[in-house]
Amino acid sequence: MALTTTTHLNFDGDARAALDFYGQVFGAEPVVVTYAMAHSADQVDDPERVIFGQVETAAGFRVMAYDVQHGRAYDPGQHPFYVSVRADSEDEARGIWDRLSVEATVVTPFGPSMWSPAYGMATDRFGVTWFVDVTPQG
Repeated sequence: MALTTTTHLNFDGDARAALDFYGQVFGAEPVVVTYAMAHSADQVDDPERVIFGQVETAAGFRVMAYDVQHGRAYDPGQHPFYVSVRADSEDEARGIWDRLSVEATVVTPFGPSMWSPAYGMATDRFGVTWFVDVTPQG
């Protein structure tokens, strides 16, 4: 039996833009289903909001996102979670970092750390905080 876990991000109208951005960062085409497409337009003010969205790469990276519906509170909170992306090489991690950190608030600049040859932390323009690092050797 295989078991995986996927980060699922909740938004209040920004899910499509976030999925498009993450698709560009990780080189994958987002899958987006709107409330209108799912015949659930009565659950939101804008039927073009996302009821299901996902970016998945051939290498196994996956993130999901949607826009919350009527009556469901939305509060991104303070540091409710981080998304960690670990690459096999510094070049691969650097490429992800360079794309992901565009218009982001850099918390920790990309560089060597105690546990990894390279690590960085940034909060993207959608309020999601990401760790990018390299798998430690040894």
